[in-house]
Amino acid sequence: MQADIRLHWALARLKFEDYWKAFWDINKAFALLEENAAKFPNFMPNQKDLGILHAVVSSVPSGVGWVTNLEGDLEKGKRELQQVIAYSQKNDFIFEQETYILYSYVMLQFGNDEDAAWRIINESKLNPKTSPTAAFVLANVAMRTGRNDKAIELLKNRPTSEAYYPFVYLDFMLGRAKQQRLDSDADIYFKKYLQQFKGQNFIKETYRRLAWHELLKDNPEGYNQYMKEVSEKGFVNVGADESALKEAQEGITPHIGVLKARLLFDGGYFQRAYNTLLLQSDQKFTSTKTQLEYTYFLGRTNHQLKHYDEAIKYYNSTVTAGRAQPWYFACRAALEKGNIFETQRQYEKARNAFQECLTIKPSEHKISLHQSAKSGLARVKGK
Repeated sequence: MQADIRLHWALARLKFEDYWKAFWDINKAFALLEENAAKFPNFMPNQKDLGILHAVVSSVPSGVGWVTNLEGDLEKGKRELQQVIAYSQKNDFIFEQETYILYSYVMLQFGNDEDAAWRIINESKLNPKTSPTAAFVLANVAMRTGRNDKAIELLKNRPTSEAYYPFVYLDFMLGRAKQQRLDSDADIYFKKYLQQFKGQNFIKETYRRLAWHELLKDNPEGYNQYMKEVSEKGFVNVGADESALKEAQEGITPHIGVLKARLLFDGGYFQRAYNTLLLQSDQKFTSTKTQLEYTYFLGRTNHQLKHYDEAIKYYNSTVTAGRAQPWYFACRAALEKGNIFETQRQYEKARNAFQECLTIKPSEHKISLHQSAKSGLARVKGK
């Protein structure tokens, strides 16, 4: 029980990018799990937690690896979780649904396999019509695997009666999903979140999303007003709020066409995003950031449309032009280049690209991007 609590604290801290405390909890959890495994080698909850730990630690970013002595092994972690799921299918296992959820996130975050993540979560017995938490999990995986329409369906049909404790974050998620489809009513759900949420997180991000909503309506004054709220309200506890504040401080208004493409891409509408970018091809962008973002998303959309040669060309351009810039575009471009080479089984080129990602140090998202590059290196190790 103590190890399980430590593990869940670690996963929560990782979610909010508090890596130092996360790996301190991982160390404590691992010590307890090893002790328990020696006493009860066939105890399945123990194997569940070890599977998660082996997968997570396989991607420890450089600079924090000293915090944990646990040796990470992604494939070992996956095998352990598969064994737990196989056990749960034949036995009454209280942690069955939790194991499916965690295994899905392992495949998504560390295994770089979106289809597997979606398949696994759908094999669980989660019922989004009777559980807001189930709706959250399924919608979250749907949004992260390019199934935005499905996410909207799940979130709109979630239970909302007084019999359930309010889960206000789901309104923020629904607003985000609808904005990624360029729906005109996305702002309703963002405003509802601001009215009902009593916590600290995603306040700045919600105001930024409302600012984008105004910009998409060609209302720059409305954009500026909401970006002022980004500066003045909310806290900086999570990456999204930090990113929103940086945008407000930079004072660079997004290019409407590039913003539309970005949102469509995030929603998994890759052809629409690509077509939107092509409409901007004769533009002369006034800021380095916008030019980099445009080139970067040309790489991302070509990548998702399986135009791999074109994608690599734009990724290389992004890395060359953006390596010394503070934004994440170059670092992510190098990472995605590695993912393409891995897909093509060009493992040496994949290793080089993942290593290149680790040499680029943007001021935003660096640790999470380097974590993904480490996961990539773990996947291609020995190939």
